[in-house]
Amino acid sequence: MSKIVVVADARSGRIKKPTLEAVGAAVDLAAKCNGSVVAFVAGADNAPAVADLQKSGAAQVVSLRSPALASYSGDGYAKVIHAELGKHAPSVVLMPHTAMGRDLAPRIAALLDAGMVSDATALHFEGGRFGATKPVYAGKAYRKYLARRAPFVATLRPNVFEIRSGGGATTTEVAASIGAGELLAVVKELAQGSTDRVPLQEARVIVAAGRGMRGPEHFGLIEDLTAAFGPGVGAIGASRAIVDAGWRPHREQVGQTGKVVSPQLYFAIGISGAIQHLAGMRTARCIVAINKDANAPIFKVAHYGIVGDAFEVLPALTAAIKAAVAH
Repeated sequence: MSKIVVVADARSGRIKKPTLEAVGAAVDLAAKCNGSVVAFVAGADNAPAVADLQKSGAAQVVSLRSPALASYSGDGYAKVIHAELGKHAPSVVLMPHTAMGRDLAPRIAALLDAGMVSDATALHFEGGRFGATKPVYAGKAYRKYLARRAPFVATLRPNVFEIRSGGGATTTEVAASIGAGELLAVVKELAQGSTDRVPLQEARVIVAAGRGMRGPEHFGLIEDLTAAFGPGVGAIGASRAIVDAGWRPHREQVGQTGKVVSPQLYFAIGISGAIQHLAGMRTARCIVAINKDANAPIFKVAHYGIVGDAFEVLPALTAAIKAAVAH
């Protein structure tokens, strides 16, 4: 029986949504290979995270605990997770393609001497081999990879895979063997940002804007449209041009040099659709473009397009969404 391990991304003791999606993908993959899913979580106090994972569909949850793991450490996490993987001999190791996953997965793959695919949008089991598909050439094409040997390591793009549910997972507590003196880097302080903001890569709806908004003073219209979907749903995105101009913070940048997102609904407002921007959002399930230029490249990838002035369209669109959400 193949064993599929998912390494959780947990912050402030709770599991992040992309981890639950990764477990869901693992459950679907396990059904194809008659395998089982094991979820790992590392930290100092994993009780809330373990409770989340026990309802995720995994068959087993492994809690790796140590005071030295209270804050994420790439070398520390890699050491304890690699040691535990040796006990399970997994065929596949999965992580969400979050900041932690992007840092940790290559470390784990190197320690395992394993092949790795990052930012995968599909998983495969064919002819006894595991693999994944990911976008290439700035999202213009997809490439399929099949591993020649186990284990196979992959990070999974958020908002692509379905969250599953299930109970009855067994839990194993492991006292991780690592001391603070073994860590190459230690987190001394965390500067906490706004806690009510939905992380861009986890948002179900993204309202992104570009130079067509004419200036930062007009972003109240973007904020109003985002808020119309209700709390915990939407996030604001931005093109590189307006981030470089200082209108919006870099954390909101979508594109090849920003964040890659796959929300259920993506608004591109006043964004022409340069290839660098398309690389970050073209896998969204539904794209709505609003632009005065009927020939803007963004309309080639949009599912719905409105040729018009955003300053006229946005108030009406916001009012309509508010009314729909209210009912």
